[in-house]
Amino acid sequence: MTNTNSINGTAQNEAVNSPFLKAIIQQIRGQDVYGVYRNWSEELILKPYIVSKKKKREISVEGEVDPVTVGRIMAFYRAVAACIEQETGLLSQVVVDLNHEGFGWILVFSGRLLLAKKAIRDAHRFGFESLEKVTEEGEKLVQKGIDLAKRFPEVGKL
Repeated sequence: MTNTNSINGTAQNEAVNSPFLKAIIQQIRGQDVYGVYRNWSEELILKPYIVSKKKKREISVEGEVDPVTVGRIMAFYRAVAACIEQETGLLSQVVVDLNHEGFGWILVFSGRLLLAKKAIRDAHRFGFESLEKVTEEGEKLVQKGIDLAKRFPEVGKL
């Protein structure tokens, strides 16, 4: 067995070392009612999050956003909410509102407190250059949410 995977040449266990990536995997497997991902490696589950700039240009923005892509977006932001919830103890929820053209917004909230918000466009092309970028973006949103939750704990309670 080799030391690298086919995603980006990183060590196989590197994907598992990030708590945020573990949260994404947990969210995807938690929503898998038919057990499709049960025997998949973590690297294979995370592979759809890696979309190069060239591949993004090839993805058409015509028509509805693919339900698989919407599911990937939901898993990413649910992982953000789960990480915030784990750190703060505040129940966190996610709302995703996308129109048929792939434009919309995403909210992560707890009680009356808005922990993270993100405007999204071209949802058809949702993805990142590397697993490091996935981790970086996710952890940035998590940290901002944790900071807000600690700053306004009474607003975050239900």
